[in-house]
Amino acid sequence: MWLEPVRAVGIIDALLGRELVDCAGLDAVASANASRPGGRRARWVFGLADAGAQSPPESQLRVRLILAGLPRPVTQHPVRLPNGRVLHLDLCWPEYRVAVEYDGHWHSDPERMHLDRQRLNQLVGAGWQVLHVTSRRLHRDFPRLLREIRTTLAAAGWRR
Repeated sequence: MWLEPVRAVGIIDALLGRELVDCAGLDAVASANASRPGGRRARWVFGLADAGAQSPPESQLRVRLILAGLPRPVTQHPVRLPNGRVLHLDLCWPEYRVAVEYDGHWHSDPERMHLDRQRLNQLVGAGWQVLHVTSRRLHRDFPRLLREIRTTLAAAGWRR
């Protein structure tokens, strides 16, 4: 409840993802503590949580984008390709066909990079704009990253 929201949501996302808690349970905790110090803040933080996050950096990225004023992205959105294969996007705005993929350290492996580029080509071929985010960009270049995502969403039709 008293942790910085980006960090707190990462923990809650992990609990949700492992099914150690569910949204109803979070809502019950928030309701039971509504009048206590931090109760409103807890409800707000719980509202930022999402079980679809697959890593703490994905959670951090999602929450930072929301707090910066972007619409809430969908996590693990399925995209069916013309060949029938289904890919799941880390974060996306389906109505604009804009996706953001978080590339952790393991994405630098040559075989992983090959598969990632193949996946990227398939998504682009299906009409998606895909932006990639690394740890370095998330932690050291967030303002520029945010501008890129805003610009891409605006070009796709998003209006603030």
